[in-house]
Amino acid sequence: MTRYRMIATALALAVSAGAPAQQKSAADGIAEYRKMLEDGNPAELFEAKGENLWKTPRGPKNVSLQRCDLGLGAGIVKGAWVQMPRWFADTGRVQDLESRLLTCMETLQGFKADEIAKTGFDRGEQATLAALAAWISSESRGQKMALPQGHAEERRFYELGKRAFFFRGGPMDFSCASCHAEDKLRIRMQDLPNLTKNPGNGIGFAAWPAYRVSSGEMWSMQRRLNDCYRQQRFPFPGFASDVTIALGVYMGVNAQGAESIAPALKR
Repeated sequence: MTRYRMIATALALAVSAGAPAQQKSAADGIAEYRKMLEDGNPAELFEAKGENLWKTPRGPKNVSLQRCDLGLGAGIVKGAWVQMPRWFADTGRVQDLESRLLTCMETLQGFKADEIAKTGFDRGEQATLAALAAWISSESRGQKMALPQGHAEERRFYELGKRAFFFRGGPMDFSCASCHAEDKLRIRMQDLPNLTKNPGNGIGFAAWPAYRVSSGEMWSMQRRLNDCYRQQRFPFPGFASDVTIALGVYMGVNAQGAESIAPALKR
């Protein structure tokens, strides 16, 4: 039996088992399905790859990323993920994890950040970014989201992210808020967290990056946002553009105090 058939069987059993007696909800079934699979989360493979990529000299300069400053000092990884996006004085920008990694890959290793940003997801150095994000986020697993708001630009990006979250447009007249601004909304069998407030531990922003079982790929937050725009029938945002970073600030600050479980397992 292939892995995907095993996963499909596990999901079917999780949803259906005991339903007549306990009237188990679809959400309960999916939660059990994830519990069955979490010990073998394929994200662990990406974590291992990401750690190796962090430590291995690469790029035109043949240098590792071990001097990359993710906000807590050069080379400090633990605790960095739960405090991003944040302001960085050396770039004069608020940056999320992926945009900060682009900066380090360019300045330390000699890669061209704009070329990587234009590369399709899961290809070339974009695959490198996904693996790095998996490992770096795993180093903060179990810690509480604590995005800083001390700098004026961090606060400005929160307000920009809020405006982007509620902005409606496109052929469907959708916004992020169409799916994620109310409690107890669901699409098909998928519960939709209310991201205008703290949705709870390991939910929403505190669960990404994540391994997507349906596609067999590791998705960073940048890719998750890109797909949200696709579902709204909006033009795709530029990779690591200000609007995507601002949305990360808005959701991350709203998730203050939530426990990170990234990289999580998603359907």
